Amino acid sequence: MKWEWFIAKRLRLKGGVAKGAPSLSIAVAGIVLSVVVMILSIAIVIGFKNEITGKIYNLDAHIKVSDAYVIDNDEPYNSVNRGTLSQIILADTSFAAKVRDMALVAEKSAVLKTDSDFKGIVVRGVDDGYDWSYLESHLTAGRVPQAGVEQEVLISKMVANELGLKVGDKVYAYFIDEKVKVRRPVVAGIFSTDFDTFDDNVLMCNIGLVQGVNGWNRDTGNYMAINLRNVDNVDDAALDLYAVLTTAVYKQDLPMMYNVDDTHNYNSSLFSWLGMLDMNVVIILTLMMIVAMFTLIAAMLMIILERIRFIGVIKAQGATNASVRRIFMLLTGKLILTALIIGNALGLGMALVQQRFHVVKLDPEAYYMPWVPISINLTAIVALNIMVIIVAYLSLIGPSHIISGIKPTTTLRYE
Repeated sequence: MKWEWFIAKRLRLKGGVAKGAPSLSIAVAGIVLSVVVMILSIAIVIGFKNEITGKIYNLDAHIKVSDAYVIDNDEPYNSVNRGTLSQIILADTSFAAKVRDMALVAEKSAVLKTDSDFKGIVVRGVDDGYDWSYLESHLTAGRVPQAGVEQEVLISKMVANELGLKVGDKVYAYFIDEKVKVRRPVVAGIFSTDFDTFDDNVLMCNIGLVQGVNGWNRDTGNYMAINLRNVDNVDDAALDLYAVLTTAVYKQDLPMMYNVDDTHNYNSSLFSWLGMLDMNVVIILTLMMIVAMFTLIAAMLMIILERIRFIGVIKAQGATNASVRRIFMLLTGKLILTALIIGNALGLGMALVQQRFHVVKLDPEAYYMPWVPISINLTAIVALNIMVIIVAYLSLIGPSHIISGIKPTTTLRYE
């Protein structure tokens, strides 16, 4: 063991001048506060991004396949055929292995009307391949529409409150095309995802309702909705699928070109907004690092001033300036280690409490969720601690050079 480490281990932080102790306590508190804020900032932003992306991935298709332009005039514009398209997609085993579920979807704008109010909405009809599990987990009343029952619909709590509807009520739906077509479905269930982009604009039902309004057969819809097992490579999967379909058109296995779009594209505004949150974290981390740096510099200066006579003694005994600097950097390292342990304990503890008990609430209409979301990423926390240690070490190099100007002949008389 080097003698500098040996001495640093035996020096106490709160020794020497008594009035130095409160200053060191304040320094520790400042670093602890910075660490807590940084940990909570990372946990909240990761949690928020995970919650929002989870809602997007569950409420909208990962990939949509629709017609690019019409080749066969017998085919209705803006429609796809389930049988032909699904066969081509599933025939490619490499892409089929990535698919979690696939459904034919038909959408049409409508006006819902009750005796006292009305509301514009998009009616989204889905076939039996649609996975209802996410909406089932967010039901507040009733159930999802039964398979094959065209006149049952699922509406959000937001729409239900606005129109004064409850489970079992019938509502007029006006579809305006070349002529007005009226349907009167019954509300089978009410859900709430706290994601008003979806809740305020979409009504869910079985595809037969929309197909009947459009005069389509059971295999025709607006697009095929494909959800993947792994959402990390949605963009690449969309490109792979486009290549599969283009090849099928070239071989004349498909009658028309298809447009393949992924959720990052048609929800680009939401993903851009989420990307901006990373900049907020960078700003917070930078500010907290600066606070920690100045706190450490002040702490080191206080530690040096408390031990002027000690510096003079060991210099008189032959210690070099570099050795003395190492002693005080190791001594200040004790303070950093103490602050990191306390800061991590408090930060992770607060994060776990919020994650488990949802103590801090939010307005769902503004933040898309009823409480502050938390996601603890241990890799990010470890990286943060390493970054704090590196920044702390670099910030102490400059102040430690003040020791070079301390002369033994004067410091031995220091009181």
